[in-house]
Amino acid sequence: MRIILSLLLMIVFYTVGAQTRLKPEDIEVRDSSGTVYPTVIWTRLTASGRYTLRMQPGGKTAILSRLSDLDYERRMDQMPRPPESRFFKTGEKIASFNERDINGNKFNLKELTGKVVVLNFWFINCPPCRQEIPDLNELADKYRDNPDVVFIAVALDAKYDINDFLKTNPFRYHIIDDGRYIASRYGINSYPTNVVLDKQGKVVFHSTGFSMNTVAWVQKSIAAGLNETITR
Repeated sequence: MRIILSLLLMIVFYTVGAQTRLKPEDIEVRDSSGTVYPTVIWTRLTASGRYTLRMQPGGKTAILSRLSDLDYERRMDQMPRPPESRFFKTGEKIASFNERDINGNKFNLKELTGKVVVLNFWFINCPPCRQEIPDLNELADKYRDNPDVVFIAVALDAKYDINDFLKTNPFRYHIIDDGRYIASRYGINSYPTNVVLDKQGKVVFHSTGFSMNTVAWVQKSIAAGLNETITR
């Protein structure tokens, strides 16, 4: 997140030609309707990659605009693939687990052979984990009616805390609580970690940490596993 904000500030700096580095709080950001966005909101939106800033004369104000689906797709395609995690190897199968989610649904990784499986390892007090949830939800919604794609989020937190979190922060994956032992089985100690398994249970994508285009690559990997063309 710090890297993204630094890059954003560099873009703003060179755009306005300022002689001193601007801080996010020095910029008044509004949309085309005139609504002013708090710093914590506009920095989060621009970090998602779906929004862009257009500096106004004077260098102290900017207009926030949402990219079209086509422009967003082009931006994602121009970015390098997110760095691979150190916990998995592309092309290899991973150890299975047999657990229930917080709603009582049973998931046995071996029994999911024949489906594309999307895994997310996270915990509540992880800012980058929370930051990517809206985009993960959008992706889960896209495949909501496709029985060949299964979304599972392995959380480190207790069920009570997760349910409390979900009251104001919906996460539309199947969530497994108290999943620290599952994460440790794979040696995961950095979050979020995203993994996509093909229909043979082999890793086709894996990445750790927040990258602006992680979710775009998760979708590409799902589409490849289903042998479909991505539509946005």
